[in-house]
Amino acid sequence: MVLVLSGICLVCSALLGTVYAVTKAPIEASEIQKVNAAIAAVTPSFDNVPSEAVQEVDGGQIYTATQGGQPVGYAIKVSVGGFGGPLQLMVGFTPDGSVYNTSVISHSETPGLGAKIVDENIAPRVQVKGKNPAVNNIAVRKDGGEIDAITASTITSRAFLKGVNAAYEVFKANCQTVNTENNGQE
Repeated sequence: MVLVLSGICLVCSALLGTVYAVTKAPIEASEIQKVNAAIAAVTPSFDNVPSEAVQEVDGGQIYTATQGGQPVGYAIKVSVGGFGGPLQLMVGFTPDGSVYNTSVISHSETPGLGAKIVDENIAPRVQVKGKNPAVNNIAVRKDGGEIDAITASTITSRAFLKGVNAAYEVFKANCQTVNTENNGQE
């Protein structure tokens, strides 16, 4: 009995290891493609490949989009806790710190309620475009902010806006320094 069970476990482990080895590269390629699509969605048009020069920082990842060697935008990937679990966002900023666009990379929100956050035309995503967190209160109206929450899904809206603010903090700490240095050279 022990030998039979050991043999079954060995065969299953070998099969699982083989499936992992075969699917690892396509899964990684798919993730890179998803990140590249999110970068393209949240930044102005660019001529470089931002995903090849990712900057890992505390709180997120920064992808710099350039046109002719000059930064035209920054895509910042952050993760925050939502109602159903982690909410992974890509937030695009123009060099002056205004939100260009947002993209929801992954979420675990309730279908029909919080999952609406993936819709580009939902109030929080539309209302943050063009706003600069340095001068605008990027929070839901219930919390004294300027942004409407998704109906019946205030927790997801708060998490989304928390992600936008977290991305701005990463931008402020890392990208404005680069932007100031570039402006000083002109």
